Amino acid sequence: MDSRAFLDFLKVAEKLKCNTRHSYTSSGRHESVAEHSWRLAVMAYFVRDEFPEADIDKVIQMCIFHDMGEAITGDIPAFDKTSADSDHEAHVMDKLLDTLPEPYCRDLKELFAEMEALETLEAKIYKALDKLEALIQHNEADLSTWIPLEYDLQMTYGNKECSFSEYMKELRDTVREDSKKKVRQEKISNTMDGE
Repeated sequence: MDSRAFLDFLKVAEKLKCNTRHSYTSSGRHESVAEHSWRLAVMAYFVRDEFPEADIDKVIQMCIFHDMGEAITGDIPAFDKTSADSDHEAHVMDKLLDTLPEPYCRDLKELFAEMEALETLEAKIYKALDKLEALIQHNEADLSTWIPLEYDLQMTYGNKECSFSEYMKELRDTVREDSKKKVRQEKISNTMDGE
């Protein structure tokens, strides 16, 4: 790739370090979009043994690039995101990919089309992990950072996306149990503080 095109794309990608998500880290600061994507890629690497028939390198690519449009649009939490928001993000992503030389433009457009269609095993793995990473991050953050609707979301978010695989369902159940434990511990702590 031409050095100028390479640096221009990296300049846009750097915004993922700056743009924050709704989630908080365990240290109490907002998580960046880049941090979410990085840990998602780590998760994909470690499910390799559970899906030996999958192209995990492709799943990792999906994890790395899936929120690239948010470098331009910023993050909108899933519970606030409309179809118009998703369409806008897809449009800006398409325009961004058009700035890349071949084969990168074509390869990434095909990757995004595959993620959108959610028909391949690789796309299903990526999407389930994407949902799970958000839930795990909420469990790691202080409960005071949760907004009221997240108590229900921690129990239901990602159920559909994980349903394609027994392993993903088990992982989702484990994350849900961690959420329940976190809420129970907070209630116990509040009760003890009130005495």
